[in-house]
Amino acid sequence: MAIGAALAARADQVVITDATNTLTAAQLLAEVERMAAGLTALGIVKGERVAVQTEKSLSQALLYLATLRVGAVFVPLNPAYGVEEVGYFLGDSQPALYVCDPAHAIARSPLAAGVGARLFTLDAEGDGSLAAALAGTHTPAPAATFRGDDPAVIIYTSGTTGRSKGALLSHRNLLANALALIHVWKIDATDVLVHALPLFHIHGLFVAFNTMLLAGGRVRWLRRFEPAAVVEALAGATLFMGVPTHYTRLLASGVLSRESVRTVRLFIAGSAPLLPQTFAGFERATGQRIVERYGMSECGIVCSNPVDGPRRPGSVGRPLPGVDFRIADERGEPVISGTAGGIEVRGDHVCSGYWRRPDRAATGFRENGYFMTGDVGQVDDDGYVHIVGRAKDLIITGGLNVYPREIELVLDALPGVAESAVIGLPHPDFGEAVVAVISATCGSAPPAADVLLAGARRQLANFKLPKALFFLDELPRNAMGKVQKADLRERFAATFEVR
Repeated sequence: MAIGAALAARADQVVITDATNTLTAAQLLAEVERMAAGLTALGIVKGERVAVQTEKSLSQALLYLATLRVGAVFVPLNPAYGVEEVGYFLGDSQPALYVCDPAHAIARSPLAAGVGARLFTLDAEGDGSLAAALAGTHTPAPAATFRGDDPAVIIYTSGTTGRSKGALLSHRNLLANALALIHVWKIDATDVLVHALPLFHIHGLFVAFNTMLLAGGRVRWLRRFEPAAVVEALAGATLFMGVPTHYTRLLASGVLSRESVRTVRLFIAGSAPLLPQTFAGFERATGQRIVERYGMSECGIVCSNPVDGPRRPGSVGRPLPGVDFRIADERGEPVISGTAGGIEVRGDHVCSGYWRRPDRAATGFRENGYFMTGDVGQVDDDGYVHIVGRAKDLIITGGLNVYPREIELVLDALPGVAESAVIGLPHPDFGEAVVAVISATCGSAPPAADVLLAGARRQLANFKLPKALFFLDELPRNAMGKVQKADLRERFAATFEVR
C-alpha cells in the first residue's frame, strides 16, 4: 500500500490532529496495522467486502486504510441511507462485514444476517463493538500482496434510471488520481488541510485524505462542516476542500475575512457546479479565487483550474496529467474545438467497470476504453473545459448525487399521485434542489404536500426529499409521450431565486 510506505518514510511527523487526538505518521501506521490484524482475526480475507455506514470519525478513516491493507474491498455508505436503501446496497455488495452506528444496529441486523455479513458498530467517538473486538489485537499482520488492478473500493454512484451501480475502483485508480492531484495542486509536506468533508464519497476519502497522506502533509480533522469551526481551523492552514454549499454557507456566516484566511493558499471546490456568484462573492470577502475542479466516482478528478494561472468562474479548468480526455458526438467521434459534446475519459484513473455488471458497453464504456461520463461539455480556445449540461437527469444537491427515477417511483406509489416528474432546480445554497412536479389521480384533489413528504420520508434519505412540490393537471409531453422535463425546469426555474 503506497500510503503505508509514505507514512513509514516520515515516522515522527504529525499527520492528523482533531479536537482530542494528535497522531504522528508512525502512530497512525501502527494503529492501521493493528486494525488490519484485527480484521484478519475476524476472518476478513483478500477480495471480501467491508461495508461501512457510520458517522465520520478517525476510526472510520483508519478502518478504510486497514481494509485496503488486508486486500479487502471498502464499501462506504452514506449514514443518511434508510433501511430499504441499505438493504439494496448490502444485497448487491454481499459484504463479509457490515459496520454501522450503534443506534442502527437493531434495525439493520436482519439486513446483515440476510446476506451473511457479520455486524459490528462504530460511533463518531470511535467506540462500539468493532472497537472492542479489535482492542485485543496487538500483533500486526503483514500487508496483503496485491496487484495494481486488484479492487480496493466500491463506490455506489447514482444514475438517472434504475438502481445505483457500484463503481469498482482499483489500487491503481486511487494512486494514479492522487498523484496527479498532488502534482497539479502542488501539495507537499508543508501543507495543512482542513478536512470537513464526509468519508462516504470520493471527495473526502480520496481527493482530500489520500492526497494528503501520500504527499506528507497534515490533516486538521473536523467531524462535520460548521462555518465557525472551519474558519477557526483555517488559522495556519494552507488548504481547504469543500462542496459549493460549504462556500455559500461560509459567505452567509459573516465570519470570513481576508485576515481569517491569510495563510490559506488554495480553496478547492467540487462535487457540484460552483455558481459564478459564489465565486465572485468569495473573492470579494477573502481576496481568494476558488479552484473549481471536475470529477466523478468512476474516474476520480478529471479536470482542475490551475494553481498558477487564471481560475475561471464557470470553467472546471484543464484535464489532469494522465487523463486522456475528449469531447465526442453520439457515435464516439471527437468534435471540433468549441463544440459541445459528451465528455469521455480514459486512463489509469478510470474504474474497470461496475461491481457485478460485466457488460462494459451497457454501462458507459466504449470498445476503445473511453468512459462516457454522461456530462456534456466543450473546450475553449485556451483548453479550459466548460460543463454545459448533463446528458441524463442526474441531480447534484449539496455535493450529493440524486437520481430522479428512484424518487419518482416512491412518489408514484403514494395515494392520490397519478404521476410525478422529479427535476433539479438552481438553488443558492445546495447548487441544485430536488423538486417534484405531480399530477393527481384523475378526479381527485391534489394530495397534501406534507402527507406526500411524510410518505416519501419513510423510504428515502432526507437529502433526496423534494424541497418543493408543484401540482399540474397534466405533465407536459412530446409527440412520443415522453415527459418534457426541460419545460418543467424552465417553468419553475426561479423557485429558489433570492429576491
